[in-house]
Amino acid sequence: MTYCLGILTCYGLVLAADSRTNAGVDHISTYQKLFDFSNPGERVIMLCTSGNLSITQAVMNAIQQDLNSSTDETIHTLPTLYDVARYIGGKVRQLQEQERSWLAKDGIDFKCTLLLGGQIRGDDPGLFMIYSQGNFIQAMRETPFLQIGETKYGKPILDRALTYETSLEEAAKCALLSIDSTMKSNISVGPPINLAMYETDSFFIRHQLRLPLGDPYLAKIRHLWECSLRQAFEQMPNVEWDDYDHEAENSLEDVLMD
Repeated sequence: MTYCLGILTCYGLVLAADSRTNAGVDHISTYQKLFDFSNPGERVIMLCTSGNLSITQAVMNAIQQDLNSSTDETIHTLPTLYDVARYIGGKVRQLQEQERSWLAKDGIDFKCTLLLGGQIRGDDPGLFMIYSQGNFIQAMRETPFLQIGETKYGKPILDRALTYETSLEEAAKCALLSIDSTMKSNISVGPPINLAMYETDSFFIRHQLRLPLGDPYLAKIRHLWECSLRQAFEQMPNVEWDDYDHEAENSLEDVLMD
């Protein structure tokens, strides 16, 4: 399992992803899930992946092969991010169709989902979720974030803390807390954590980092967040129990029995 998310604000984009693909008593695997295909100065293109690892790696390789061969249609030549999303969706369909029968024969789930975020010169920044079928949806002002993978544990903080007007620094903190909340509740999500922040109209990614297991900053925000939640919980008023009239209940029961 995995957990990746993208956040779109009026100031730019934040994308984050864990690196765990398998977890068990004696087996944990990690693979990169946040990829940078940018052409600095002209376009920023970032991808996050979840689902069948062989399919997602094949998609990344196919995208890179097109770039290396300088074909007419690549993620560096398409005019809009919408066109890039359609192109990637086509790659997903093509590669799944090639492998479908063999994977299905052994009952292997071949589905995958991707996040695409970035900006092409002359266009606004965008954030898309590309489904296993190749179709996609786009983040909007009213819904400024998209998630893939193990989404349920990290969603509450995004729902409560994020708006389209949230600053990028606040969005980055929110993304890390969302991933940390997921790691706390699900062993199938884990570090290293990859995080990227892109400022609108800059056309290059100024801020990227990779937080490994045991990173002091991850430990610090987890501790502060847990303390803050505990303090907020303790400040909540006690439940206001209604006075319960047992005599009235007994009288009603007598009437019903008669």
